[in-house]
Amino acid sequence: MPETEKLTVNLTPVDLGRIELLVEQGFYANRAEFIRTAIHQQLEKHTETVRETSTRLGLVIGAMTFGRAELERHRKAGKRLTIKVIGYLSIADDVSPSLASQVVESLTVRGVFRASPEVKAALAGRTH
Repeated sequence: MPETEKLTVNLTPVDLGRIELLVEQGFYANRAEFIRTAIHQQLEKHTETVRETSTRLGLVIGAMTFGRAELERHRKAGKRLTIKVIGYLSIADDVSPSLASQVVESLTVRGVFRASPEVKAALAGRTH
């Protein structure tokens, strides 16, 4: 799982200037630290809502990875997967689009979804 993901944020010149002033005054090492801190504070503020909603919707918080061997086991058992994750989902490069289509019933990712372009295309109609 990658440690961080890049995110582009558009700010007004006044907000940017206020952030730069706080950095200059030593409150934060740089702009990125300010933004990360602000995001963490907001996420902490809404922790209970995220927990309740993820429980209600059956979402796993964290990282999930699936490789060919695991998906083959599900296929042989006749099981279809409903994957719901907040965080990171990886479908390994050894998984064919055909195998992914046969095993994955539906897919919900709030965060980062890594898979080959072919697997992503095969699952596009099942992604929510």
